[in-house]
Amino acid sequence: MSEGKISENIEEYLEVLYRNGSNGEQVSTTKLSKDLCIAPGSVTQMLKKLENLGYIVYTPYKGATLTDSGMKIAQKMTRKHRILEKFLTDVLKIKEENVHEQACEMEHTLSDEAERALCTMLHNPDLCPDENIIPACDFDFDSCKQCYSQKDFDQIINRKFNLLSISELNSDAEGIISFIRGNNELLDDISDMGIKIGLTLKYEYNENRVGNHYLVTIDDNELNIPSDMAHNIFIRV
Repeated sequence: MSEGKISENIEEYLEVLYRNGSNGEQVSTTKLSKDLCIAPGSVTQMLKKLENLGYIVYTPYKGATLTDSGMKIAQKMTRKHRILEKFLTDVLKIKEENVHEQACEMEHTLSDEAERALCTMLHNPDLCPDENIIPACDFDFDSCKQCYSQKDFDQIINRKFNLLSISELNSDAEGIISFIRGNNELLDDISDMGIKIGLTLKYEYNENRVGNHYLVTIDDNELNIPSDMAHNIFIRV
């Protein structure tokens, strides 16, 4: 299940690109330089390297966007980081000011198997302590219920495509519902709304959205999705 070893430096770059451009937005060299505390010239050199590796599309003087392969790595690392933050905070009771740095150190060595075990122990968390979305796992399941039923980790395969939750979308989007996260109660509540794997979901971004609901269209039916569900319904992107 493992991919070729990728340097921690590359993983950090891809994570920052994901945090600032998960919907395909172009992230400027200046923004990357600021977030990574690295000189702009060094950032430019790394962006050229990342483009040669196929992880990004780089436009000089404008910035970079993640490719599908870059997005897959970035999501995986972001997920591990945020699950570790949840574990360090909720289980180990690490001081808040130390959590981020310790998660940064641990994420690069956390195996996929250990990540899955942490997710199960934490009951499929959707938000990290800073209330940022925890990306979906990279395993080829439709729901957490399927994951629970597969006991042998060596039999699990990786998903071939990337996902974004409804609440991560910040531009008009359309995609196939491909993963629903949560316990049996949440899965049942989502199903009762007529939301199922394989249906087409359309979302029209509204920056003036009021409240904690997301207006979506699923197979021509308009639905107001509360945020606790929107965090856990993922479409293929």
